Amino acid sequence: MRIVKLDEQSKKNLLDDLLKRSPNNYTEYENTVADILSNVKKNGNQAIFEYTKKFDKADINAENIRVTENEIKEAYELIEDKELIGVIKRSKENIRAYHEKQKQYSWFDSKPDGSILGQKVTAISKVGVYVPGGKAALSSSVLMNVIPAKVAGVEELVMCTPPGKDGKINPAILVAANEAGVDVIYKVGGAQAIAAMAYGTESVPKVDKIVGPGNIFVALAKKAVFGYVGIDSIAGPSEILVIADETANPRYVAADLLSQAEHDELASAILLTTSEKLAKEVSDYVDLFVSKLNRKEILEKSLENYGYILVTDTMEDVIDAANEIASEHLEIVTANPFDVMTRIKNAGAIFLGEHSSEPLGDYFAGPNHVLPTNGTAKFFSPLSVDDFIKKSSIISFSREALEPLSGDIQKFAKAEGLTAHANSIRVRFEDNDDNVN
Repeated sequence: MRIVKLDEQSKKNLLDDLLKRSPNNYTEYENTVADILSNVKKNGNQAIFEYTKKFDKADINAENIRVTENEIKEAYELIEDKELIGVIKRSKENIRAYHEKQKQYSWFDSKPDGSILGQKVTAISKVGVYVPGGKAALSSSVLMNVIPAKVAGVEELVMCTPPGKDGKINPAILVAANEAGVDVIYKVGGAQAIAAMAYGTESVPKVDKIVGPGNIFVALAKKAVFGYVGIDSIAGPSEILVIADETANPRYVAADLLSQAEHDELASAILLTTSEKLAKEVSDYVDLFVSKLNRKEILEKSLENYGYILVTDTMEDVIDAANEIASEHLEIVTANPFDVMTRIKNAGAIFLGEHSSEPLGDYFAGPNHVLPTNGTAKFFSPLSVDDFIKKSSIISFSREALEPLSGDIQKFAKAEGLTAHANSIRVRFEDNDDNVN
């Protein structure tokens, strides 16, 4: 990995480089996505069947687009390592237990004057979950997107995922979906799946919100349909940032950097350290691991594009840079990681100590692995139960509670030139002198 001395110019260059990975910068694909969305909106099933044949080489029709109970049962049999099913179930319970603590409840506050204010919390009725196929079958993403929705109380969960050439769905994805509680699964992927869930077709129902990761076409499709439906976020490529000092184990750090670099060629892996010795050791271990790991070509391209080891003079410089980068995953491997953590403002998920490696969060710990990317951790949070609820304000006033406020409300309304607003209050406290017949 390249080792760079961090200063203001190199930090600016790095931030500019990382932002190139944002889906917002891939405008050349927007017309293609717009055409797909328009076609599906107009032609429904016919369009999604044609796109599935074109992109996935699978013959899907109205009779087989929906995954059957028999296919789900078969999936359990097709998983060769039956222990994986147990792992999925245990991971599910950890994720559920964590998200149960995020639940919100309606509340009401009444006063002696007869006024009642409150907040009504309601789960979104119908949610669509997109699960990608592509380079990796992410059954863990099924759990992370579905379980908080179930905890929130979503009534219907619809899942779309692309089929293989044989028209089948990856067995691990089907098992995870069944364990998590998905209600119905459709064999459609890409931008056409987003369109189907956003607009509805003869087979795929329209949903209220769409969540889940995907490639650049999926990301741009979600961006385009926002407003027809809600979305969770427009996710960019994966990224990891490790803060480490001279006490860190370079072998662990190198392994953790590569755990994200293997996702795809646009993934980012960065080490921020005050130790030049550690920087060199980590670089050597990265080279060693890359030579032995299965996804060697992806790792090499990812590191060439967006892999950095940044060396600074002080831990304050490290923390300032980390807050600017606002990484999706942030590992802190220092002598006192909790102290460093208190000074971190921007990160999707924070992992503390040498045994809290990023894959722990991806699969098993419980917190959600759907996280803000491309610096959006400055203003976005991880996917949570909150993403699957909506809140309604509750207002109830008696005449006695309203009367002392009536003058103030009318003054406010008249100052804004909204006399009908003022009249709505006035008529409740003046005689009926309007002569309305």
